[in-house]
Amino acid sequence: MNPAPAIGAGHESLPTILYLNGVTVSFDGFKALDNLSFYIRAGELRAVIGPNGAGKTTMMDVITGKTRPDAGEVFFDETVDLTKLDEARIANLGIGRKFQKPTVFENHTVFENLELALAGDRRALPALFFRLGPAERARIDAVLATTALAPVQDRAAGSLSHGQKQWLEIGMLLMQDPDLLLVDEPAAGMTDAETEQTARMLREIAASHSVVVVEHDMEFVRDLGCRVTVLHEGSVLAEGSLETVQANPRVVEVYLGR
Repeated sequence: MNPAPAIGAGHESLPTILYLNGVTVSFDGFKALDNLSFYIRAGELRAVIGPNGAGKTTMMDVITGKTRPDAGEVFFDETVDLTKLDEARIANLGIGRKFQKPTVFENHTVFENLELALAGDRRALPALFFRLGPAERARIDAVLATTALAPVQDRAAGSLSHGQKQWLEIGMLLMQDPDLLLVDEPAAGMTDAETEQTARMLREIAASHSVVVVEHDMEFVRDLGCRVTVLHEGSVLAEGSLETVQANPRVVEVYLGR
């Protein structure tokens, strides 16, 4: 795989876009998150890894308002308390989430999927009279280029490969211009070539957005070339470069050694 950029380069002086402090979530007595604390800088690409049941999905559910924490703080852009907002308000703030299984409009073309995802007024009357202007078309063209989907823009989304559908859903998120993207296991089920292309794409996206990637594929995480947070039993076990966390005896014991 291609060499990745230096980890954390240029982010230390940037503001914090996401801040979790002491976040705890319990389900029927089981602590899915246990005093979880960490932060993401603006413009940062971060990978989150850990064994099944470590709390990765619950963490994203809390950030996006799907789950309310029992305790703790979750702040976006340093001032917005996400624990007080519902899912729709949080999405409108500029937080986009891509789930593991892609969900696209399979009977529409790639271009039409991106057009439908355009940020803007989608109430019935404005949507009825909506027409693409030069700025909107240029935005779609830019996302097509980023996601490597320009050659298939006129194909029905249902005819795409699994990897291309993942890229299209990421593109649909980009059309809404979020400040923070949460991406769940984007490399799952991809070919080696698609996996490598996805890592390049996420690095490019991180040049103008903050991106958190939950992933199990260590080679894919290595190609992202970013800071890694390891979760275990609902809290942070280790953090640093992939090489640093892979050399941590506790990480090897509870996750990598399995």
